[in-house]
Amino acid sequence: MQQTQHELDQMYMRRCLQLAANGRGSCTPNPMVGAVVVWNGQIIGEGWHQKAGGPHAEPIAIRSVQQQERLSASTLYVNLEPCSHHGKTPPCVDLILEKKIPRVVVGSLDVFPLVAGRGVNRLIAAGVDVRVGVEWDACLELNRRFFTYHAHKRPYVILKWAQTSDGFLDHVRAHGDAQLPLMISSPFMRVLTHRDRAEEDAILVGTRTAILDNPKLNVRDWSGKNPIRVVLDRKRILSTDLHLFDGSCPTLVFTEKACDPIPGVSFVLLDPNQETLPQVLKTLYERKCLSVLVEGGARMHESFLQSGLWDEIHVEVGPSEIGRGVAAPDLHGLNAHLVKEEQFGAGDRLRKRKIYRAPHSVIRLTDA
Repeated sequence: MQQTQHELDQMYMRRCLQLAANGRGSCTPNPMVGAVVVWNGQIIGEGWHQKAGGPHAEPIAIRSVQQQERLSASTLYVNLEPCSHHGKTPPCVDLILEKKIPRVVVGSLDVFPLVAGRGVNRLIAAGVDVRVGVEWDACLELNRRFFTYHAHKRPYVILKWAQTSDGFLDHVRAHGDAQLPLMISSPFMRVLTHRDRAEEDAILVGTRTAILDNPKLNVRDWSGKNPIRVVLDRKRILSTDLHLFDGSCPTLVFTEKACDPIPGVSFVLLDPNQETLPQVLKTLYERKCLSVLVEGGARMHESFLQSGLWDEIHVEVGPSEIGRGVAAPDLHGLNAHLVKEEQFGAGDRLRKRKIYRAPHSVIRLTDA
C-alpha cells in the first residue's frame, strides 16, 4: 500500500529527530536539530547540529548532497524552524533560498526571540512550500529544555533521588558520624545517573549533602561533559578540602558572605531578603544553562517542590527496606504525572525508575 504524503512527512521527520538526538549534551545552549534532504523518494543528505558555534543541521545536510542540482527538486525536513538571523553562523534560511529548495517541512516553530516564526515567514514570502507541525509533540519533547529556558526564562529543573522500597532516602546522619550513606543504587543505576549528568548543564546540591557525602558531581561512568557544579552554602561553612573545591570542574557557590577567590570556583552573592531558588535559577539562566539536575537531599527537593520550580522528577526505587530514616519527598497532591516507568533486575534485586512531569510542563503550554 502506497504511503500518503503525510505519512512520508512523518517518517522523514522521525529521522530528523533521530539525527537531532546525536547532539544531546554537546550542542547546548542551542537546541538539538536534525535535517534530512529528500529527492524523488530518496534521502540524499543528512545532518545534525553537533556543537554550539558550529554549523547548523540544515547547511550540513544540504552540503552533504553530492549532486547539488537535485536540491532544486528536493524537500528539506527539519525538526525546528530554520534560523533567519546572523549569529555565530549565517542564517539557514538564506542557504535554503540560495539552493532554491522548493519545499520545507518543519516540526515545530522556534521560541527564540530572534527566530520565532521569522524563518518560516521568510520562506513563505519567497514562494517556498512550507509545512509546519509534523511530529509536533515529539519535536517539543526532544527540546523541552530549550523551550522551557526561553518560555519561562529559567533552566529546565530535574529533581533526582533514590529511595528504598519503604520510602526513605538515607539513614538519619549528622556531621561527624562514621556511618556511611545508604547505598540504594546498583552499579548499573549509577551508570544511568552519570549518563543523566552528562546530558544536563548544571548539577545542584545543598550544604548538608556536600558535607555528609562529599560528592564529586562529575561524569565518571559515562562518556560526556561534566555539568557545572552548583552548591548552596548560605553561611559559607563548607570546607575547601571538599571535592567541590578541587578545581576539576567549574563550580558555582551561592552564599550570603563575601569570599576569597578559589581557582575554578565562582561565588555568587545571595540577597537574604529574597527567595533563594529564584535567585539561583536566574543566575543559571543568565549563564545560559538550559537545565539543572538537582541531586540534593530531602530539604532541597522539598524546597523545589513547594515552590513549583520543577519540571521533571526521576525517582529510583531500590529493593531494600530500612524501616526508619530520612523520608523521601511525598508526591501526593502535587499532580505530578507519571510518564515513564522502567524496571531493572528481578526478584529481590528488582529496581524501578520512575519519571514524572509537572502539570505546568512547557510541552503542554507551548502552542507556537
